[in-house]
Amino acid sequence: MVLCGKQKVLVTEGAEERESGLALHHHPVVAAGKPKSNGLDAGYVFTCLERCLERMINIHVQILLIILLWNSDCQIIPRIEECGLSCSQGIHCKSKPSSGIFNSFCHDAPTSLSSTILKSMKISTVIKCVQGSPCSLHLNIKGSLSLDENIRGLEICSLSLDTQQSQCTNVRFARKKSKMLNGKKVQVQFNCFEVSVAQHIYVTMKTVPNYCDVKMSQEYYVEDCKNSDVGKYIPACLAGKLDYNVERARKIISVNVSNFLRDQDYYVRLCHKWFTCEDVGQFAVIKGKDTLKSVSLKYSQLLPCLCIEGWLAVPDARRIQLCPFENDTKVLWDNIVYNPATQTLAWEPACPVLVMVNLCRLTKSNDHCEDIQNSSKHFPEKQVKYSRVDTHPRLCMKFTTKQGSWVKCPFAHGEFPAWKMRTAAVADQIQVFFTSQTKAHFSVLVCNKTQLASCDSLGMYHSVSAGGSVSITMSQEMCGSTICIQGWRTDVDYSVPLQICDIHCGFRGQTYGNGSPAKAMTHSLASEVTTLLPKTEDKRR
Repeated sequence: MVLCGKQKVLVTEGAEERESGLALHHHPVVAAGKPKSNGLDAGYVFTCLERCLERMINIHVQILLIILLWNSDCQIIPRIEECGLSCSQGIHCKSKPSSGIFNSFCHDAPTSLSSTILKSMKISTVIKCVQGSPCSLHLNIKGSLSLDENIRGLEICSLSLDTQQSQCTNVRFARKKSKMLNGKKVQVQFNCFEVSVAQHIYVTMKTVPNYCDVKMSQEYYVEDCKNSDVGKYIPACLAGKLDYNVERARKIISVNVSNFLRDQDYYVRLCHKWFTCEDVGQFAVIKGKDTLKSVSLKYSQLLPCLCIEGWLAVPDARRIQLCPFENDTKVLWDNIVYNPATQTLAWEPACPVLVMVNLCRLTKSNDHCEDIQNSSKHFPEKQVKYSRVDTHPRLCMKFTTKQGSWVKCPFAHGEFPAWKMRTAAVADQIQVFFTSQTKAHFSVLVCNKTQLASCDSLGMYHSVSAGGSVSITMSQEMCGSTICIQGWRTDVDYSVPLQICDIHCGFRGQTYGNGSPAKAMTHSLASEVTTLLPKTEDKRR
């Protein structure tokens, strides 16, 4: 059994299977592929096999065609100009709307009344189209019952499981006729219940009076806009076509609407698309009588989640969205805020975005930003926060999406105090100095830089406070182009490690920096003057 839209299609393959099975059963083939000694020809056996294979292929083709029809919404919905009630020929019946309340309580059925007096109920959809008015969807309910002197009529109700709204009608039969035709099977058809696109409906059919256990019910799904007839004729599915033009100087998006019912009003708005599309300002109305089908909408910022949405001014109308800026993610990375009181660095996305956020250290050449350990945050839905952050100019935020990576350095302009590290070579020692405008604590180690982003510790580790210095004894083997002195703050959770590399030993009184001018290294304010404070007692290890 295969469904096509709302119609059931039965594929009868059992007979062919049984026939094929009999042919094979009466003419078995031995394991070696030769016929038994009953004189049967091997060609006959293979002919049977060939016929069976053809039948199997035909069955599979039928099934494939039905699947294709199912996927293409093959159901054709009948069209009507008027709705109403009809009964079997010779049976006079009429209907009137009912609240369903008075017939909601059931009574015990007479012993002579069969519980199967209601024979069947079938539900389908019809499209009602009247010239000069929009088309609408209606339920087409067909029921059958056996007339009985204890039954005056039927009550048919439909309940929307989406909105809990109900519609009922009371169908009455002529009393004299029903007595004369006692036991006669009667067909009833009613198609005046209007429904919405893709609505979930619960339909019931009861006797009047309402006898207990004498009832039929069925759930039904109304076709959605994917159905070709519904999509073509029902206004709620005619979402229209949107074209736009951006005037960046005036911050205005002009929207032109086409391909919708011209006599209907049409709504257009700007919205930010999160889980739903949230309003950005007021929506505009294009009147059905307006000749010009366009509106102008103001925006504050062109964000990736800024969408244009349009829909007909009818209940449950299908909405169309156009999000033309979804790949322009650069603007999202500007919303970085630092709180000096809590030393918190935060970024909040103005739009939902799949992004990995990292803190990183900008290299001296400014062409690479090395990730800081344990700072990755994946696909944040709300705010990203880093507590106790070093305000060094080279500490940056890196944003990585499928479009690429962007680096933002919030401390690069010198608004916040920066610390510096200097070294001086004295005989076989390297003296390391730290200067900072704020109270800070540092660690120093000697490392071997074998790769761009890593420096392997050589086991020499020292601690020092701002304004102090530490002396490190260097052996001849430790002097070379890959040996670095690395320093970082230890009184924060996220610090930029600075490195001074290519250490040359044995040059008395030689002073080293980080290989670049101090201004380029720290991005500090031009008015800042750094002075080496008197060094503390040397710590030799």
